[in-house]
Amino acid sequence: MKNFERLTFIGIALSALLGLIFLRMIYLQYSQSGQDLKTKSDRFYMHNQKVLDPERGAIYDRFGNLLASNKMVYEVGIDLTEPARNPYTVAKYLSNLLGKDFTEIYNLAGAADKPSLNDYNILADFVDGTTIAKITALQNSLAASPERALEGSKTPGTLAGVDWKPHMIREYPEGTLASNIIGFYSFLDRQTGGPHFGVEEEFGGILAGVGQTVDVSTQPRDASDIPMIPPGDSLVLTINRSMQQAVEKILDKAVEKNKAVSGTVIVYDPKTGEILAMATNPRIDPNKYSDSWDTIQNGHSYDRAIDITYEPGSVFKVLTMASALDSGAVTPESIFVDTGSIELGGYTIYDWDRNAWGRQNMTGCMQHSLNVCLTWVAEQLGPTRFYSYMKAFGVGQYTNVDLAGEKITPLAVPGDNNWYPINLGTNSFGQGLAVTPIQMVQSVGAVANNGKMMYPHLVKAIIKNGEKTEFAPRQIGQPITAKTAHTLTNMLAVSLEEEASTALVDGYRLAGKTGTAEIPSPQGYISNVTNASFVGWGPVDDPQFVVYVWLEKPKSSIWGSIVASPVFADVVQQLVVLMDIPSDAQRQQIASKN
Repeated sequence: MKNFERLTFIGIALSALLGLIFLRMIYLQYSQSGQDLKTKSDRFYMHNQKVLDPERGAIYDRFGNLLASNKMVYEVGIDLTEPARNPYTVAKYLSNLLGKDFTEIYNLAGAADKPSLNDYNILADFVDGTTIAKITALQNSLAASPERALEGSKTPGTLAGVDWKPHMIREYPEGTLASNIIGFYSFLDRQTGGPHFGVEEEFGGILAGVGQTVDVSTQPRDASDIPMIPPGDSLVLTINRSMQQAVEKILDKAVEKNKAVSGTVIVYDPKTGEILAMATNPRIDPNKYSDSWDTIQNGHSYDRAIDITYEPGSVFKVLTMASALDSGAVTPESIFVDTGSIELGGYTIYDWDRNAWGRQNMTGCMQHSLNVCLTWVAEQLGPTRFYSYMKAFGVGQYTNVDLAGEKITPLAVPGDNNWYPINLGTNSFGQGLAVTPIQMVQSVGAVANNGKMMYPHLVKAIIKNGEKTEFAPRQIGQPITAKTAHTLTNMLAVSLEEEASTALVDGYRLAGKTGTAEIPSPQGYISNVTNASFVGWGPVDDPQFVVYVWLEKPKSSIWGSIVASPVFADVVQQLVVLMDIPSDAQRQQIASKN
């Protein structure tokens, strides 16, 4: 009986205890303290949404040389809610390491008179890994001896609250090399941050890749569950790093020697439209873009090959003569008697030296660069045919080259308010119209490529998920026939040879034309200041390249034949080596054996 009573008592006690536990659970579920406990629990197991950005794609030259990549840097900040933080200690130890003023760091660390509205202040950004290692060592050392105090501080000298966050920035291992082509990625602030100019901007979305919004657990053990985001696509450019380097060196030397304001050289494959080199001077180091930011923001040119239009002068005569030969308006043997001037639209046009050159065939007109003769040639074409050919050559139109920032000046044609009969004459020799170097390269490239005009481009391929997709050459027109192209090429080769041009290169027959253009101003053309140019291609029997040279306002001489032609020759001497082009004699010998 006693055992039964004992068991009954235990049963009642256990039942009462279970009841109390049940009632406590109900109480906790609905009471404020219970809600607080639930919130803490949820917070421990919560998942935060976070946007993960992929690593930006790389940029390579045609042979895989790295031109743009990424590197890890750190944002260093301080948690202002950390009770043990010591602004004096932070400023004392980190100001020099971070390259900042002591007072600036002192105030950012929470010592300013005005309290911060944030719980976290950034002390510095773009800090390298070496500096982070030094901060870590200091943090550990001071934490191990918290009793140590610094002069002027009444609290322990630790770096409590100092933390850092890693992030990627763009790096350009070649510095200024091809910077006008590549562009740069800015991290200045939220408003100006992002890709600027060149392929960085033009292909910004492709390089950036696609970010993903993911749930990130707050539990450390779940860190491995954060997904890997595929990087952005990479670009393979058409340029040859060695060629780009050689051309930039030649151009820089020419700008300095001739005391020119700027210079541009483009090397173009007329058969494919690939740009093998595109050099400009001046150019910036994209790793130090902030040094040039004010200049860039004020609208200065970043890539003069595509974003500055100018009157090209006599290099434009190549297009006028091509059009006249193609239409049958003249033949190479057509004769013109040059008296030194010609009347058109109520105005008088003179030759460059104001002399009369007498009886000339069309090769002589090009060789001596006679404005009067080319005006007469344009008259034989007539306005309708002349401007129809100019349209076919793409004059005054976008080439749509795959770089950000291309500019154009539309070509005035009959019927426009700004076109007058005199324009037919001045346009024929490259005055009264404006082009970019890339427009001229595209147009003249048709003469070097059997009359076929190719789309100029700088991106050769895109690499996505490890697979390369190449861009095929694209023909965008045929303004003249192959016969016309061959005829004019031979005329211009003879022209260079007969005048013993400084553009000639031993062992290779080349074709080309000089240009010396006066520079217009609101008050008229500026005397003794010119744009000096040269455009040429070769070898004549099988053109592998077109080279365009432009020097702005050279002081050593105003003439393209003196300052631009030698630059062309210097570039070609490099090209034939880098492109492994045998001499004319060697190619003929190989052909005879085959």
